[in-house]
Amino acid sequence: MFRGIARDVIAATPGFESVGEAASGEEALRAVDRLDPRLVLLDVRMPGMDGIEVARRLRASHPEMLVVLISVEDSIDFPSAAKLGDDVPLVRKQDFGPRLLRELWRMHAP
Repeated sequence: MFRGIARDVIAATPGFESVGEAASGEEALRAVDRLDPRLVLLDVRMPGMDGIEVARRLRASHPEMLVVLISVEDSIDFPSAAKLGDDVPLVRKQDFGPRLLRELWRMHAP
């Protein structure tokens, strides 16, 4: 369901365009390699490989890419999330909108 919301937010944000979607962590890694986006939005809780592990792998293989984790929770209480540091911003799903998307890009884009 959130992928549809993210798609709508991206479409409503001037200068942004959705180039692909993935239903699982593994699919997300393959899509990124194929599509080479500049920004990747990842749900923390994804089927198979979770968003935190996908983010870790993407930061290692694509350091130029902005990776953003999205969650319904205010914080992520996973030891693996702490290793990501400030390189991967975390935003709440309920706060995600065009203004936040532009601000994330302004503050974190490579």
